Formats: sequence, structure tokens, C-alpha cells
Amino acid sequence: MTTTGLLLAAGAGRRMGRPKALVEGWLAHAVSSLAACDDVLVVLGAGAAEARGLVPDGVQVAVAEDWAEGMGASLRAGLWHLARSASTRCVVTLVDLPDVDARVVDRLLERTEDPSLLARAAYDGTPGHPVLLGRDHWAGVAEAAVGDQGAKAYLRTHEVVLVECGDLATGRDQDTPDGASGPS
Repeated sequence: MTTTGLLLAAGAGRRMGRPKALVEGWLAHAVSSLAACDDVLVVLGAGAAEARGLVPDGVQVAVAEDWAEGMGASLRAGLWHLARSASTRCVVTLVDLPDVDARVVDRLLERTEDPSLLARAAYDGTPGHPVLLGRDHWAGVAEAAVGDQGAKAYLRTHEVVLVECGDLATGRDQDTPDGASGPS
């Protein structure tokens, strides 16, 4: 089994005032949270030319040309790229999760290496990111990922293992420079 870390970092970050991929240290932190994965793919969009230089060496990059459509476009671009790989599962995470680190991903990866598995981190019982997608689900997730919705609609209609991580992080995304969060 091969696991790819899929980091979504394509958004414009309007409330942040700049693309979140360009916030100092965020790309490097998010990539490091995926250290237990066999490889990492970063999906860029807004500010891609500048953000590409911030991606750590050895990390693959895909660009979601239709990034302005929303998170769904980023997720589709990443899954389309992975569909041509040997990966059997991926861990999807977001660039704007400052307190989610490798411990959360490690706990998620303790789940059985099964291409039909769906699992996601939960924080005090509330589902969040990262999300573990077995390869059997990639086409369905990509089809359901529209607008600013990633895998949420797909996950609502399938059995998902919740992996409690509230003792490790809050899982809150950061949407503004002052640290305000939005829905994840």
C-alpha cells in the first residue's frame, strides 16, 4: 500500500488578505504534518507561481487551474493527479490548519491499509481534517466535489471511521490574520 499526502493550498484566502499558501511557514508546516506518508502532493492555485518556490524539495506540485471555483476544484485536481499514480490511499489536509501536526496524521494512518476505507480526524467528536480516502472512493469524491465543497457531501452518504484527535489539536482552520476560523 502506498499513501500520498494531499495538501490543498489553492485558495485565494480572501479573508486572510492573500493566498494561504503564501502565509509564512504554512506550506512547510502542512507538508511536515504529512511526514508519515510515502509522498506528498501539494495542489496550488491562487499565487501558484510564487507559492511553488515555498514548496519543500521532493514534494510534488499540481496546479488547479480552476481554483477560483472553490475547494472542490482543488480536490478534483489532486485526485485526478493521484489517479495516475500507484497510491492506494491519500490523506487530504488543508494548508490553514496551524495546530494539526504529524501526530494527527500518524493516528489517522493507524487505520487498516484498505483501499475501501474512509476515515477522518474528529475533534471532541466533531468531524474535521485530515481525511483518509481509500482509492476506491477517489472517483466518487471527485464527482461530488463541486464549488467550495470538497468531500463533505460524499462523506455524509458513506460509512466513515471517526478517529478522535481532540487530545492532539483543535483542528480549527484559520481564515483571518487575527486567527478567526470558518467552517471546515
